[in-house]
Amino acid sequence: MNISPDQTVLFEFGFIRISATLLFTWLVIALLAVLAWRMTRYLSDDTALSPWQNLLEALIEGILGQIREVTRQNPAPYLPFVGTLFIFIATCNLLSIVPGFEPPTGSLSTTTALALCVFVAVPLYGIQRRGWRAYLKDYVEPTPILLPLNIIGELARTLALAVRLYGNVMSGAVVGAILLIITPLFFPVFMHALDLLTGIIQAYIFAVLATVFLAAATTVQEKRG
Repeated sequence: MNISPDQTVLFEFGFIRISATLLFTWLVIALLAVLAWRMTRYLSDDTALSPWQNLLEALIEGILGQIREVTRQNPAPYLPFVGTLFIFIATCNLLSIVPGFEPPTGSLSTTTALALCVFVAVPLYGIQRRGWRAYLKDYVEPTPILLPLNIIGELARTLALAVRLYGNVMSGAVVGAILLIITPLFFPVFMHALDLLTGIIQAYIFAVLATVFLAAATTVQEKRG
């Protein structure tokens, strides 16, 4: 049993190596692109909305509300980034119930890439909102001696974000596979339902943590005047 989709190599020729992680990541991106095109093709402001538009508006409003609650700011600037993280992770996790699909979020390389996106986005949002001087000043307060520790803290936070998502997705898949082998007649439906629930929860937690980091980077100046 493969622990990570990285271990499943589908095609290899010379230095070209296509793993299950890469293939299913492309498939998820393509699926989301098609859905985005389909859901935004006939947007309307009429009272009678299509099911696609109702779903889209409910999703966006939910994400905006969560960002607003966490940051206490206008959520619009953060919606593209946080929304993309949540939708991508949730889609990967939900598709794990499809036979043969190996969720890219079960790969440490994928979760590390997602965590690095957060690592890069946090200072970008912080500098954009507060200016680079005010943002970088936080790293040397209350004393410049803390600069190395603050940098290590940022790196450790990124590592924890990557390992947490990977560990939860991977362990859930392993436990589910073991239970299905032991009791194949009783657990399939239950495990599929549990996969759906935990997949959404993990996507939600990752997006919320990213939002918390963004809020910490963009609200300090307001507190200090």
